[in-house]
Amino acid sequence: MKSLFDSNTHHEVLQRIEKLDEKKQPKWGKMNVIQMLRHSQKPLEVANGKLVLKKPNPVLRFIFKLVKSSLYNDKAWRHGLPTAKEFIVSDTEDFTTEKNRLVTDLHEFATKSTNLHWPEHPIFGKFTTEQWGKMQYKHIDHHLRQFGV
Repeated sequence: MKSLFDSNTHHEVLQRIEKLDEKKQPKWGKMNVIQMLRHSQKPLEVANGKLVLKKPNPVLRFIFKLVKSSLYNDKAWRHGLPTAKEFIVSDTEDFTTEKNRLVTDLHEFATKSTNLHWPEHPIFGKFTTEQWGKMQYKHIDHHLRQFGV
């Protein structure tokens, strides 16, 4: 599994983002490209300590821990997976602003490759640096594929 902490992978993701335009239509799902750009910022904001998610009840937290490894393993995510309510996007700026924010968040995240003190994910618990890098790559890759780039 690729990681956003790998400089080649980071560069590849940035090139794929550059291939997006406002007219790109999704291959699946309900989000338009601007909503996808904003949505893709959210998990990075969690990792970068800028967004705090509400902790689910203990039963849901236990269930989420059972699927935790699917966030960073080699299997592609299926289409239409549910997302945290904080990641559902209704308000966005323009295409260029959202694209630039995503690139900024990606750069900030990539600087944390030696981070040993990650915030505990409120839904899934603790992740290693390696798991954070793979999970963030897997999320952005999923949505870039959604828009054919």
